Amino acid sequence: MSTMNISLPESLKTFVDLQVSQRGYGTSSEYVRELIRKDQDRLQLREKLLIGAGSATTVPVSGTYFDDLRDRVHQATSDNTPR
Repeated sequence: MSTMNISLPESLKTFVDLQVSQRGYGTSSEYVRELIRKDQDRLQLREKLLIGAGSATTVPVSGTYFDDLRDRVHQATSDNTPR
């Protein structure tokens, strides 16, 4: 694993230390890694949303579509239930 040193103003260091202690992180590095992972996830979601927004429009779905989808998922789940 590589090492990266960062400089923080005292107020941010205090905030990070508080988050580490209150949220169960072992170290400030764990906290920062989690923030970076969440930012990566956010960027990936943003990219997918932009791709979706730029795609061709489709026919709007109705409430019946979601009712049918829910029924199919329920049926598939019920079929896989061990007896």
